[in-house]
Amino acid sequence: MRKNFFNPPETYVDVLLAGTHLFPRMKKFFDATESLKKRLGSEVVRTDAEACFAASFDNTKLSFLPEAVIFPRDESDVETVLREANKNGVPVCVRGAGTGTTAAAAPVCGGWVISFAEWTQLEIDADAGTATVQPGVVTQKINDAAAAHGLFYPPDPASVKHCTIGGNIATNAGGLHAAKYGVTRDYVLALEGFLPTGEKVRWGGAVKKYVSGYNLRDLWIGSEGMLGVITRATLRLVPRPETKHTFLCAFADDASALRAAQDLSRERIVPSVCEFLDTVSVDCAERYSGKKFFEKTSAVLLVEVDGDAESVPAQAERVRAWARSRATAFRETSDAEEAESLWEVRRICSQSMFLLADSKLNEDVAVPAKNFVPLLEAMRNVTGETGLATPIFGHAADGNLHVHVMFHRDNEQERQAAQVAIRRVMETVVALDGVITGEHGIGLAKSPFLAIQHSSAEIAAMLAVKKALDPNDILGRGKMFTPFNVWDCVPVDVKLPWDKKKVAR
Repeated sequence: MRKNFFNPPETYVDVLLAGTHLFPRMKKFFDATESLKKRLGSEVVRTDAEACFAASFDNTKLSFLPEAVIFPRDESDVETVLREANKNGVPVCVRGAGTGTTAAAAPVCGGWVISFAEWTQLEIDADAGTATVQPGVVTQKINDAAAAHGLFYPPDPASVKHCTIGGNIATNAGGLHAAKYGVTRDYVLALEGFLPTGEKVRWGGAVKKYVSGYNLRDLWIGSEGMLGVITRATLRLVPRPETKHTFLCAFADDASALRAAQDLSRERIVPSVCEFLDTVSVDCAERYSGKKFFEKTSAVLLVEVDGDAESVPAQAERVRAWARSRATAFRETSDAEEAESLWEVRRICSQSMFLLADSKLNEDVAVPAKNFVPLLEAMRNVTGETGLATPIFGHAADGNLHVHVMFHRDNEQERQAAQVAIRRVMETVVALDGVITGEHGIGLAKSPFLAIQHSSAEIAAMLAVKKALDPNDILGRGKMFTPFNVWDCVPVDVKLPWDKKKVAR
């Protein structure tokens, strides 16, 4: 494996392969950066090693150094950066907190990074039931601010305490409450920002109905920052549920738990949360925490219902009847503090997997409920073929299951086996009428698999949209449509704010 030098693959690798023809372009990037710095100031345009390194990677820890990191003061700075980037052919990446898991925020082609981490204005309009936010607002803070007015912002990805709303919109993030409440797209009323070429635009409005022209608002949502730069969003809020009732249910085996999740849906029970953890995940959580969640280590479903004080007891009774007929054991509570003890297995399962190996691939695949068990069986076959553990947990109510491949990065045999395993995961998911990413996006990490999911005609249509809005390929250059082998890169050894302590195996 090689280190990630300044800007692979478009500088370091190409220079090796094609000689020195890229040096004039590199000089052009440097000259453009110096000109921008003189225009906006060195506090806005930072080229120091500390700033560039911090903006060179996301949660994947694959580092590619940019020429500069821009901390815009206002929208005029954003416009200036984009217009200068187009003028000089400089690639631009946009980032918030860097919690993404596919290297979508990593500047693989160098150039400039626009950081919105300091754009944190947040305003709640309680009468309208909306929140107006800048892209750097941490998602949890939106919900906290809404709660003061009896309102609720439901999308809550696992990184909710760290991730920013701009990144959530870029990947159409979901979360634990998607079972009942939906995903980010369901709450975005309007977006403001800039086209890749630097023109200011606004898509949608703070109204419930809006069909004026093409729906380019939804085109931006989930586009991974490749079709425009978001500077402000108007979000829909909903009434905050008065109360909750939580169940943790154990099952005879993994397949029984997944079938029980299907049965829950068939009985038209709509939980606010329905999370699946396979036996391997639960075993890791028990060893990590030093406690047993049930007498026997079992696959579990974490189910929660919410609403007003009158409706929740009736919902809970229906879930209770379902649990009695299908689970081997279950625990329940309507007390918030006690509920945390039931939630513990879900909250710690991700970091506890490092008991199995020092590295993992977390694939946010989604399949129809009817194919839950075939996916499970396929992953157990992958474990048999490769010898690598493939624990599974995730959002059973909407089919978004997180399949993990655990391996030791310094073990060449395991690293190669992990490459085989992850391709098998992608091929299996598509064969089961699923999707290779439900909420993390493509970025760099999943770029080799885009053609497994989409036909050449579909990809050509996407590229036509990209070309129309970003004719100079400024935003997200080298991502999504350009297959990139992340296995050629060595992650940097850094500890991020959301990293949990790994216990000794």
